[in-house]
Amino acid sequence: MDIIRLQDQFYILATSSRVDDRTRVLKHGDTFAVFDRFGDMEPVGIGELGLYHEGTRFLSRLGVLLGQERPLLLSSRVSDDNAVLTVDLTNPDVTVAEGVLVPRGAIHVSREILLRDGVCYERLTVSNYALEPISFVLRCRWDADYADIFEVRGTRRDATGRKLDPEVGESSVTLAYKGLDGVVRRTRISCDPCPAEMTDCELMLRILLRARESVTYHLTFACEVGRTTRTPAPFEAVLKSSREELKRDQAHATAVTTGNEQFNIWVERSAADLHMMLTDTDAGPYPYAGVPWFSTPFGRDGIITALEVLWMNPGLARGVLRFLAGTQAQEQNLERDAEPGKIVHEIRRGEMAALGEVPFRRYYGSVDSTPLFVMLAGAYARRTGDFELIRAISPNLELALSWMEVYGDRDHDGFVEYFRHSPKGLVNQGWKDSGDSIFHEDGTLAQGPIALCEVQGYVYAARREGSRLAAALGHGEVSDRLRHQAEAIQERFEQTFWCESLESYALALDGDKRPCRVLTSNAGHCLWTGIAEPAHAERLARRLMSDDLFSGWGIRTLAEGEPRYNPMSYHDGSVWPHDNAILAAGLARYGFRGHAARILSGLFDAATFLDLSRLPELFCGFPRGPGAGPTPYPVACSPQAWASGAVFMLLSACLGLEVDGLKGRVTFDHPAMPQSLEEVTIRRLRVGEGSVDLIIRRYERDVGVDVLDREGPVQVEVLK
Repeated sequence: MDIIRLQDQFYILATSSRVDDRTRVLKHGDTFAVFDRFGDMEPVGIGELGLYHEGTRFLSRLGVLLGQERPLLLSSRVSDDNAVLTVDLTNPDVTVAEGVLVPRGAIHVSREILLRDGVCYERLTVSNYALEPISFVLRCRWDADYADIFEVRGTRRDATGRKLDPEVGESSVTLAYKGLDGVVRRTRISCDPCPAEMTDCELMLRILLRARESVTYHLTFACEVGRTTRTPAPFEAVLKSSREELKRDQAHATAVTTGNEQFNIWVERSAADLHMMLTDTDAGPYPYAGVPWFSTPFGRDGIITALEVLWMNPGLARGVLRFLAGTQAQEQNLERDAEPGKIVHEIRRGEMAALGEVPFRRYYGSVDSTPLFVMLAGAYARRTGDFELIRAISPNLELALSWMEVYGDRDHDGFVEYFRHSPKGLVNQGWKDSGDSIFHEDGTLAQGPIALCEVQGYVYAARREGSRLAAALGHGEVSDRLRHQAEAIQERFEQTFWCESLESYALALDGDKRPCRVLTSNAGHCLWTGIAEPAHAERLARRLMSDDLFSGWGIRTLAEGEPRYNPMSYHDGSVWPHDNAILAAGLARYGFRGHAARILSGLFDAATFLDLSRLPELFCGFPRGPGAGPTPYPVACSPQAWASGAVFMLLSACLGLEVDGLKGRVTFDHPAMPQSLEEVTIRRLRVGEGSVDLIIRRYERDVGVDVLDREGPVQVEVLK
């Protein structure tokens, strides 16, 4: 037997491709569901379909049958606000020996599904469009495997808990599982009106409909953990509550529209996906990373998502900062890669995390979350002027800056490195955290401790932001020290990381301080943080847009021709929307707004080909060809929070848009727009105590900005 060994033990296992890559996703809070287009959950393809709550799958199978046959699919769509999955089904020809008994299309089955507060609701409406009465049986079948999300991803367990005896009533059934962590998890299923039969694995509806008659059933699937019990509300009340909540949020949110309807669809889907990925915490809203594999708090993902939308929604950054301050490591714990001041990487609530089978109950194995946390704090203060929050989290900021100096730079060479302490933790701890992502020009994997080029840029930017914050809080000596540290790392970085032959910065330094002379997108993050000197920035900008990196849809993570290049890999040749948004912001920072507009155009074109106009976590890096869309990556999360936020960062990069809440000013610095956009309208942009509505128009040789409405003392400045 052939054995394939993978260095990354948390690799997402895919034993076969998806039967249908157009899955349907719903999420609310700590609950999400992945359906096929029929509204079913079947254990096929890569096996991710199911209803999940707090990291455990509470339904692993769900299907509707007409008699013993699967219905025919007419349509399947998630509403624009992501509240409801609606599926239209009909019957195939039902035959007997004498011929057709019920012709195809006589029966219509409407499935409306939504999630709310740990419950999956389904309104099932069955209609008869035949000229005669029809009598038939409709079945709904289910199963619950209570697999931990890491089991679904492919991790093997030596032992699991046990299923408890089901409790079956006339119109309800309760399935249950007692985990090795001692926690009982239950799936409580109910049907109204009462079905003809109810067992532990299916219900049967005997339906007799006159011509043009309809009947409606309501099904609920409640996820309960421990002593928690849930009382489902009526479907209509839940739907109304969901939509009213969204309307309240939208009434005060900044809105972006353009003169391109297809672009508007992308923007609207991105905004709806971001709203869906938000989960209320005690600290405020936090964007969970992605469905299905990462529907949980991630430090890096939350920070970057908040930075992507900071100009239009600073409230998200506030929630992220408060949450991460509250979960910051206060002591050293090698099993969790935790050190005082470090910002959390990932938090999980499933059985395997609770037992320590995976280290992610509260895991700190990311080298970049900590400087990014300080970067976000500085950007938030500038955007809002909210120094009340900055004062409240100033001990956390001080501890984070101290971590960079004490623990991040153990060998005192001026650079921040990572090295895994936990044998179960991540080998690579930057944003490219797969096991094969950091290597030398001959393809050999780099050995730690590893200093990534982009991390040095984050540290540089964090110290500059820390210096500004310290000055604003009246700590002049601290401000000077941080500024000098930033200047020192910038000088040393240029001397050590620049590779003349690559016209780029080295990907990393390995444990022997040898540069990884590999051409990657990581170097572009050094433009975003401003650590790159202008002469090198110009050459790097040209390199990023060359054909070996720019696929036509976006910039690849790794240049074509490098030894580990594979356009179908996770980090070694794929295209990530959030990565491209950061690269566009970096290019714009150094004045290359035309390059930023080209990236925006590529990703916009990609979105027009993709299901629901939704950019996934990543897609394959194959070159763009005529008449064909981008090639999907088979196990990408979709939606993914920082992919959803990418369009807003891309727009602000092209427009040179900055909002200064302290000065009450909106600035457009040498704005540029792609050919696909004639105008962009921004409404309800909050600036300090005021707000402004703006329209930005592209002309043949210029971009103009006009104020449509203004409340309060808001200045608008256009630099050309």
